[in-house]
Amino acid sequence: MSSDTLVELVGVTKRFGKTLAVDNVSFAVERGEFCTLLGPSGCGKTTLLRMIAGFEFPDAGDVRIAGQSCLDQPAHRRNLAMVFQGYALFPHRTVLQNVMFGLRMRKMGSPTDIAAWATSALGMVGLQGLGERRPQELSGGQQQRVALARALVLKPEVLLLDEPLGALDLKLRKAMRYELKRLQHTTGITTIYVTHDQDEAMSMSDKVVVLNQGSLEQVDRPESIYRTPHSAFVGDFIGESNLLPATVTEALPAGRLRLSLDGLKGTAGARLSGTESPMRPGDPVNLLVRAEHVRVAIDPVGEGDWFAGEVIERSFLGATSRLYMRAEGSDRIVIADLAGTLAPWARPAARVHLGWADDDGLAYRPDKPPMGDPVS
Repeated sequence: MSSDTLVELVGVTKRFGKTLAVDNVSFAVERGEFCTLLGPSGCGKTTLLRMIAGFEFPDAGDVRIAGQSCLDQPAHRRNLAMVFQGYALFPHRTVLQNVMFGLRMRKMGSPTDIAAWATSALGMVGLQGLGERRPQELSGGQQQRVALARALVLKPEVLLLDEPLGALDLKLRKAMRYELKRLQHTTGITTIYVTHDQDEAMSMSDKVVVLNQGSLEQVDRPESIYRTPHSAFVGDFIGESNLLPATVTEALPAGRLRLSLDGLKGTAGARLSGTESPMRPGDPVNLLVRAEHVRVAIDPVGEGDWFAGEVIERSFLGATSRLYMRAEGSDRIVIADLAGTLAPWARPAARVHLGWADDDGLAYRPDKPPMGDPVS
């Protein structure tokens, strides 16, 4: 454990009846870090957050805060604060009374001090002057800020956020991402954030913990998660990618491979993921190619491998355009993200060629099978 580590999970496992919700998960969060638990619904991220908070207790493993196990401490004795997706504000209390509530329950100061601290917390989240309103008189974004102020006023060591932006519309979600990150940077508070939204995780986090079916897939900086995913699951979940079944036809030096893609004529080059052991001809693999690395042309040009295909659909996304294509001889759809507006020839039913550079293909052994019923 680093001297800067504030929260540490060591071999944490949790079952609900016969369902394995969290399977031997270990990771650490440093002081002042914004750490996101990311994964699809049912991967165990909320269960992990609740174990850190003290609302659930692991069947095995340990949860440590500042180097000390906190398994013998109930939630109210841990110096943590949690913000839920539903905000959990009291509708019959004013905004100021909502923010003061935790301070009063913990008897953290005189009535005058408590009111002053709560007023200051509202100012910190940009709600100065709204203390006498009721929560239902505020917008969704403002209610979320009240919940944040109520948590921050307690001066916790760790702020826990369980999908706090889930109830907001897309534009407000994007605005609140910036506000949350700015607030975390300003206060320096260690933050653990739960989301299934990869854009939130990548844009806000110092560290991302990727979970899949209760197991830990990868812990890394957002840039490393995107550029060097440790598994086909991580590469496919983060960003827009193509995951194509293939077979190794030739193992080359320096981790290079030649692959035969299922149903397609010819072979394609790829490189072995840095987390995989060497492969031999005949080994099945999953080939991962990010959408922005797929090249599309009427006729093959330049180096690399090309496959004939047909455009199925197209979408204009602003800075990029997206093509959905079916490679000849396969039922799988290949997605390409191209800069700018699509050329007139890239229309549905158009015959095209698609390909990618050898270094842009990552090869992984097939992922492990599902472990059973998921729990969030």
